[in-house]
Amino acid sequence: MKREAKKDTSSLLVSSTGNISDARNNMIGEIENRSTFLLAVKADVETQGDFVTSLATEVRASSFSDIEDLVAFVNWLDEELSFLVDERAVLKHFDWPEGKADALREAAFEYQDLMKLENRVSTFVDDPKLSCEAALKKMYSLLEKVEQSVYALLRTRDMAISRYREFGIPINWLQDAGVVGKIKLSSVQLVRKYMKRVASELDALSGPEKEPAREFLILQGVRFAFRVHQFAGGFDAESMKAFEDLRSRIQTPQAPQVGDEDSKQPET
Repeated sequence: MKREAKKDTSSLLVSSTGNISDARNNMIGEIENRSTFLLAVKADVETQGDFVTSLATEVRASSFSDIEDLVAFVNWLDEELSFLVDERAVLKHFDWPEGKADALREAAFEYQDLMKLENRVSTFVDDPKLSCEAALKKMYSLLEKVEQSVYALLRTRDMAISRYREFGIPINWLQDAGVVGKIKLSSVQLVRKYMKRVASELDALSGPEKEPAREFLILQGVRFAFRVHQFAGGFDAESMKAFEDLRSRIQTPQAPQVGDEDSKQPET
C-alpha cells in the first residue's frame, strides 16, 4: 500500500509540475504581450502630446447650433483619435475633456440612431410576395421598435437636455417637433400600409365560412390603428380615410324597419 501511495504521489508531483510550468509560461507570455502594449502607449504619450492637446482645445471650444454639424465634428474627432494605439489608455495621461467628448459622442450616436429608425419607417414597403400574416407581423414588429426607442428617449430627455446645454450641444432635435415628431408622422404612414394590406386580404376572403377570419382580421386592423393613434396623437386625412374604410367593412345587424311585418306587435 505504501509503495502504491508513493507511486501515486510521484505521478501527482509530475502532473503538478507540468501544470505549474504551463501556467508560468502563460503568465510570462501575457506579461511580454502586455509590456509591448504598454510600450506602445508610452510611445504615444511621449510623441503625440501636441496632437492630443490640439484636439482637446478643439473639443473645449466646440459649440453647435445644428445637430448635423455636431455629427460631422464627432466623425472627424473619432477619425483623428483612431491614430492612437489605445484612445483611453493614452488620453488619461493628458488634460482631456472627457465629459464633453463623451456627451458629444452620445448625442451624435442617439441622433443618428433615431434618424435611421425614422428612415426605416418612412421608406417601409409592404412586400406583396409575403403572406398577409407575415406582412402584418413585420409591420407590428417595426411599430414596437419605434415605440420602444421613442419612449426610452422621452424617459431620459429632460436629463439629457440639461446635460447637453451645459456642453453647448443643440437640443432642438430632442423636442416633439424634431426627430420625435418625424418618427410619429412616419408611424402614421405605416398604419395606412397596414390597413391597406388588411383591406386587400378582406377582399380575398368571401363566403360565410370565412366570416370568423374576416372578423379577426378587422380586429387586428382596428387594434393596430388605435395603437398608432395613441402613439402619434392622431391621424392625417389619408389615414383617417383608410380607417373609415376598414370600419365600414364591419358587419352590424340591421335594425328592423318600422314597416316590416316582423316588427309588428302581436294583437292581444
